[in-house]
Amino acid sequence: MLPGFARPLLIPGLLALLLATVAVALNAGTIDIDWSALGGDGAAPTALLQLRLPRIVLAVLIGAVLAQTGAVAQALFRNPLAEPGLIGVSAGAALAAALVHTALTGFASRLALPASLVLPVAAFAGGLAAAAIVLRLARRDGQTDMTTLLLAGTAINAFVAALVGLLSARADDAGLRGFTLWMYGNLGRAGWNEIAIAAPVLLAVALWLPREARGLDALLLGDTEAAHLGLDVERLKRRLLVAVVLATGASVSLAGVIGFVGLVVPHAIRLLAGPGHRLLLPASALLGALLLTLADTVARTAAAPAEWPVGALTSALGAPFFLALLLRMRSRIGLP
Repeated sequence: MLPGFARPLLIPGLLALLLATVAVALNAGTIDIDWSALGGDGAAPTALLQLRLPRIVLAVLIGAVLAQTGAVAQALFRNPLAEPGLIGVSAGAALAAALVHTALTGFASRLALPASLVLPVAAFAGGLAAAAIVLRLARRDGQTDMTTLLLAGTAINAFVAALVGLLSARADDAGLRGFTLWMYGNLGRAGWNEIAIAAPVLLAVALWLPREARGLDALLLGDTEAAHLGLDVERLKRRLLVAVVLATGASVSLAGVIGFVGLVVPHAIRLLAGPGHRLLLPASALLGALLLTLADTVARTAAAPAEWPVGALTSALGAPFFLALLLRMRSRIGLP
C-alpha cells in the first residue's frame, strides 16, 4: 500500500508511464520510422499511421475499459474473482464469431456491410444477446439477484462453449484458423473505420464509470446498507451492468477475447491505493491501457514477422496472478 503522501502521485505516474509506453510502441517494429519524413510517401508513414497507431489507440481504449469494468464487476458481485466475461458477453461474441468463420462465410459476403465490419458487428450482437439472456434470467420480482446472475452467466458460458466446439468440429482449415486467432485476441484486425464506430461507446463508458464511484463504494457494504445511504440500488445495478455489457461487447467485437486484464489490474491498484473507487477506477484505466499496449507491442515484435496473440500474453500474466489470489483467499472461502 502506498503511503498517504504518495497516493496523489499515482495517477500522474501511471499517465507518464502510459505515454512512455505509447512512445515505445510507436517506434517498435520491423520498419524504422523516420519522423522527419512522415509527410511523404513510403512504407514508414503507412506503417505508423495505418498499422501501429490504430493498434495503439485500440489497446489504450480496450485496456482501460476492460480494467474498469473488471473493477465494477468485482464490486457488483462482491467477489474479487469476478471479471466482465462472467456475464456471458465474451461467450456470446465467440459464438457469433464462430458462426461467421464457419457456417456463415457465404452469407456474410451478401450482407450490406463492408467485409471488415461483418465480424465485429456479428460479435457485438452475439455478446449483447448472450448478456441479455443472462440478465433476464437473473431478474425476479423487479430485482436483479447477483448470485443468480453469476450462476446464469456460468451456465450460458458453458453452453456456448459447447456450441462453439461443435461449430469448430465442422469448420474447414481456413475458418478454424481464423476463429482460433480471433479467440486468443488480436489488435491488428481493426482499422480506423472500426475504431471510429466503437470508440464513442468505449470512451463514454470509461469517462462515465468514475462518476459512479460513490455508489460502487456503497455496494461493497451490501445492498441494504447502500439503500440506507440513499441509493436506488436496483437502478444503480442496472446502469452499471448495461455499461459493462456495452463496453465488453465493443471490446471483444474489435479485438477478440483478451483475458485477465479485468481481473489483474483492479487488484494491482487495490494493493497500491486501497479499495476506494474514486481512485481505483481512473488508476485501473491507466494501468489497463498501459499493460495492454505493452503486451501488444511485445506480441507484434518479439517474433517478427510472425505475431503472437495478445490474449495469450495477457492470460500468461493473469493466470499465475489468479492462482496466487486464490491461494491467498482459500481460508476465507473454505478451501483446505
